[in-house]
Amino acid sequence: MASLTDVIFLLLIFFVLTSKLVKISPFELPESDSKTVAPVSVVVEIGEDGRYRINGEAKTVRSLESALRSEKSTLGNPKDFTITIAAFKDIPYEKVVDVIQIAGRMRVRAILATQEVEEG
Repeated sequence: MASLTDVIFLLLIFFVLTSKLVKISPFELPESDSKTVAPVSVVVEIGEDGRYRINGEAKTVRSLESALRSEKSTLGNPKDFTITIAAFKDIPYEKVVDVIQIAGRMRVRAILATQEVEEG
């Protein structure tokens, strides 16, 4: 019979191997003092140039929704689908609102990625 530490170690390996690593391009995010950590299904990046990107691929606002629906269909449980919006802090807020509206039409959660407030 396997010991409890062996079982826990195997579960840890399983979750590490099956989890999706999130890559966000390096740019300055809005600041927040919130410590909330949310699950990530897909990251929509909005860069300094105002372009939308999913997995490094540039998208127009029209092709963004179909790409997100495609991502949602590949997930095992679509109820847990969450769109993380990583937007450069100085872009027009309308770009972020476009992604939030798409999430609303898809009936999924959307969260805004932020960075910690620098003290000092």
